[in-house]
Amino acid sequence: MIKVHLLKLLTILISGIFLIKLFSLQVLDKNYDKLSQNNAIIEIEDYPERGFIFDRKGRILVSNQPAYDIMIIPENLSPFDTLSFCKLTGINKKKLIVNLEGARKYSKRLPSVIVNQISKETYARLQEQMWKFQGFFIQKKSIRDYRVNFGANILGYVSEVNTQDLIEGKYYRQGDLIGRQGIEKSYEKELRGKKGKKFLQKDRFNRIIGPYKNGKYDIKPSLAQNINLTIDIELQSYGEKLMKNKRGGIVAIEPETGEVLALITAPSYNPNLLVGRQRSKNYKALANDTVSKPLFDRALLAQYSPGSTLKPLNALIALQEKVIDNETKHTCNKGFYYAKNAHMDCNCRYGTKNDLIRSIHKSCNTFFSKTYMNLINKPKSAAKGVETWKKYLESFGLGNYLGYDLPIGRPGLIPNSEFYNDLYKGENWGATNIISNGIGQGEVLATPIQLANLTSAIANKGFYLTPHFVRTKDKEKAKTKLSKINTEIKTDHFYDVIDGMHKVIEKGTARIAKIKGLDLCGKTGTVENFTLIKGKKTQLTDHSIFIAFAPKENPKIAIAAFIENGYWGSRWAAPISSLMIEKYLNNYIARPRLEKRMLNGSLEYEYNKPLSGVNFNINE
Repeated sequence: MIKVHLLKLLTILISGIFLIKLFSLQVLDKNYDKLSQNNAIIEIEDYPERGFIFDRKGRILVSNQPAYDIMIIPENLSPFDTLSFCKLTGINKKKLIVNLEGARKYSKRLPSVIVNQISKETYARLQEQMWKFQGFFIQKKSIRDYRVNFGANILGYVSEVNTQDLIEGKYYRQGDLIGRQGIEKSYEKELRGKKGKKFLQKDRFNRIIGPYKNGKYDIKPSLAQNINLTIDIELQSYGEKLMKNKRGGIVAIEPETGEVLALITAPSYNPNLLVGRQRSKNYKALANDTVSKPLFDRALLAQYSPGSTLKPLNALIALQEKVIDNETKHTCNKGFYYAKNAHMDCNCRYGTKNDLIRSIHKSCNTFFSKTYMNLINKPKSAAKGVETWKKYLESFGLGNYLGYDLPIGRPGLIPNSEFYNDLYKGENWGATNIISNGIGQGEVLATPIQLANLTSAIANKGFYLTPHFVRTKDKEKAKTKLSKINTEIKTDHFYDVIDGMHKVIEKGTARIAKIKGLDLCGKTGTVENFTLIKGKKTQLTDHSIFIAFAPKENPKIAIAAFIENGYWGSRWAAPISSLMIEKYLNNYIARPRLEKRMLNGSLEYEYNKPLSGVNFNINE
């Protein structure tokens, strides 16, 4: 009984406190209400300067530049000379009328942007004429200044909030800026800070003459944070130059930390195109380019068949499941028949006997197809075999989003038994039906960042750290929290596979990637490429793929490159990747002829083939 009375008393007490506070704000303290109704006083948002962005070595990538918006509070608006206003600001009358109507619909008492981002010259001219335009005022902001003309997919961009942003977040007001892509979006809260409030005094000519009562009622903004990226901007720039006139994605990661060193998508665009009053026009032009798709981040969004770059991973799974060991050999006769009238081609000579290491550096389709069939057939059913295989692939980060700190991505695809049940409509299926998975040409799909991540896991002999793009945030002075993910493969199994990948460079399919003085480990890949032309499935020139890490011991960089229509792995992907590794580790290029060929080389003629309307050949 006593407890009930105490509870009632407590409820009455709390309610009384709220009522007193409410009465104080609404009746006794009229300051803020008077301020908002006083035409001689203007309330404006006080924006902190947006945080700077630096690369891993402290080189500035993004800063700010001043900008000025012409604002109105509709209820303070008086009749004005629209023609004079339009002439001063450069806005046409029709646009002005639309913006004024939009401001009235948004709020009669809250400020709205009428003309955004006017120049310093316009601002200076307008200041002298503001007395003519009651209800208008100028608000200083800052807009982004991208100090580099590359890395747009990482940095992202900012633009004015839209209706949906205003509905979803109470923080924003009309005319505010918000991060749209990349780091600008992922770290929006840190980069924007928290805006404050200023009350300014106007004279009878509608000119701001200073703070009201020396800023007594002002609320200071919370400063934004600066961001230090993991990206090496020199490596990023170099990679983008190498990818000129080519399409694809390249990702480089530091295996020990999971720090992303470069994230390259090609073609890309200059991030400064999406700054200023031409932003909308430029964005529309980029978005409408449906051929080269510069806004499409191929490094994070493009899902490709991994081709032979999946072979080292299939080898590790087979070793773990004891389907093979380091002495297992398979004879290759330029391929083999895996079913009646079903032949798997291979580049090995007739009668070639390959063990695991030799099969990796020769990229023997026979060895890996037979190994995959044995892996799938090991359990009582192919369905169970596929599920086991899938489990191992997922432990390397395939088939999921990896958890990195950029806002976009795709999971790729690792098919399970249910997938094949649906594909074959309940009919019996077995290892021979899905044999192409053994050489990475089946239903498996992966993004370039996933391929780079699995390469890191191989380099680390069985684990990877969550890939990430931010090293430190200004106020935290601490690294991003990371997860260490262990694969399902025992450490001992990696040594032979790594030896095989080392021989790929020394005497195998990627000898072109050899760097004097550096022990490189890699694997080439070539993937068939199809498109629809007039509704008909048509084969195009193969894709070129390469994964690698270096040095062999204590690796500092792991890389994956996917070059669309690039013929075979050693033609474009391998040399481009090796040049980037050489640049990063040695800080110079000792192979100028190769560098020149990659920088000047173009695949535009390949991309134009399906658009030409005439017959064409592939892989020429």
